[in-house]
Amino acid sequence: MLIRFRARILWMAALAAGIVAAQPQAQEVWTFDKLDRIGGHPTTILGHPRIVDTPLGKAVEFNGVDDALFIDVHPLAGAETYTWEAIFRPDGGEREQRWFHLQEQDPKTGADTETRMLFEIRAVEGGWYLDSFNLSGPAQKALMNRTSLHPIGAWYHVASVYDGHEFRNYVNGMQEGSAQIHFAPQGPGHTAVGVRINKVFYFKGAVRMVPAR
Repeated sequence: MLIRFRARILWMAALAAGIVAAQPQAQEVWTFDKLDRIGGHPTTILGHPRIVDTPLGKAVEFNGVDDALFIDVHPLAGAETYTWEAIFRPDGGEREQRWFHLQEQDPKTGADTETRMLFEIRAVEGGWYLDSFNLSGPAQKALMNRTSLHPIGAWYHVASVYDGHEFRNYVNGMQEGSAQIHFAPQGPGHTAVGVRINKVFYFKGAVRMVPAR
């Protein structure tokens, strides 16, 4: 299953701004233009994230200290293959930031399992680099290209792609890492935006779009 943006107008605006490099295929998208619901799902709000106007439309801005949104769904649960994308703006802050976390939960107890996938950044030397992480069963991999630094304060399109055999990640359409690996599909769970699911490693910046099932 491939999960991509469906919002052609917004995608073309991002394309014109140099954030993305290709036209998306049709699928669902979460747009961060309100706080109480994302993609039709109710949110739990932590701290005081705020709605801001940007060149791409409204986005949710996080302060890097105590702001986050929690959503009671794992949008890639059951996916054997996927393309997980986002448009976001990192604004500096602490070195390690887990800014988008999809977390599996035990269906019997509701407790978090070890299975998860994340978008992370490392803010270093006045810039940042991408960390895409997936842990599913015995398989886990973090894709990080520490030499590929990007300026703080600009908008970026990032993607993690798994085709059933290879795990890859991209920034603005340029591949930054890859690994041959097998990931089992993840089960249902929940999502944290702006922080890791256990409320550590807060994100400083803004999120405009991410995909959902």
